[in-house]
Amino acid sequence: MTTTVVEVLTRRSDGALSTDASSDPFRYGWRYTKVEHPDGLYEMRQEALTLEDILHPREGDQVTHSDAHQRRRRYLCNVFEAQLAQDASAVVLDDVRIAWDVPDLKPHDPDISVIIGVVQRQNWSTFDVAREGVRPALIVEITSPETASIDRSNKLEEYDIAGVPLYVLVDTVVLRRQPMLRLLGYTQTAHGYQVLVPNEHGWLWLAPVQLWLGVTQNELVCYNSAGEPLGDYQALAAALAAESAAREAAERAHAAAEQRAAVAEARLQELEAELRRLQGSDRSGG
Repeated sequence: MTTTVVEVLTRRSDGALSTDASSDPFRYGWRYTKVEHPDGLYEMRQEALTLEDILHPREGDQVTHSDAHQRRRRYLCNVFEAQLAQDASAVVLDDVRIAWDVPDLKPHDPDISVIIGVVQRQNWSTFDVAREGVRPALIVEITSPETASIDRSNKLEEYDIAGVPLYVLVDTVVLRRQPMLRLLGYTQTAHGYQVLVPNEHGWLWLAPVQLWLGVTQNELVCYNSAGEPLGDYQALAAALAAESAAREAAERAHAAAEQRAAVAEARLQELEAELRRLQGSDRSGG
């Protein structure tokens, strides 16, 4: 297995990947390791993760992410799950480790894995492709500045080797000092990954979830096959709340109108009764 990592990485004497880009040893994350002492006691020691660990993590590794990264991942997971709600064999895994059935290919921990054809859903901490008999149909990675090179190079190569049919990168690049989102898609062919060509809007068609993925106003937006935007849970909840509030306001207005009409009808009846009384009094006086 070759490792094609860009210039920010170097090789340590033990062969692991490392970088001196930051003085913060926990910038990528950490793991806790059990250390036993001669007296039989032990301690849990916090160890900093390296880029090698980010590429091929262990169960229990704690990887740091930004708020924007988490928000975009939640949005995509919510929409993907809604799209696949009618397929009992489909699962959308969020930050779950994937162990491959390819010799010498170590596990990865994709941001999002869409898997179709699962026999029985489980509480996976690692999804074992060989044991489950099915591999992800779609993997989405959302890049972070310090680890983007891995997503663009190492994972591009290794997901192809793993047989992932569709790999999509939600990538952030800096243009004129402003972070801008771009989408990169790769579909598997007999000759390896080929670039997934976007449509005239710059959207990518994600066949496993039957939707378009695009960037609008520098934010991710999913669209159905008709080109209509799909909201996530929060957007739908807000829309439902607004619809409910509008309906309640209309009901209150209708009730108030009925009450005013009832008051007016009662007043009219009072006036008609008073008029009849006065008319009767005039006749008796004449």
